[in-house]
Amino acid sequence: MIPRRFAPLLFGLILSGLMSLLVSGISTWRAAGPVADFPSLWLGAWLMAWLAAFPTVLLVAPVTRRLVEGLVGE
Repeated sequence: MIPRRFAPLLFGLILSGLMSLLVSGISTWRAAGPVADFPSLWLGAWLMAWLAAFPTVLLVAPVTRRLVEGLVGE
């Protein structure tokens, strides 16, 4: 079991991985279409996207949390 203190990192890892997988898949499909090497193209695009998405999520999440707290009433 992973210690609770790693929950924000794990959340960011999973969220950024899933979102970048989805967005890169859609983008790759729109750019290349149903080509034979689509899975390879998608994997390359996803890995590059995830490398950017993971640290971005870690940096932006606290700011977003504060913004949401300011916008939502009690």
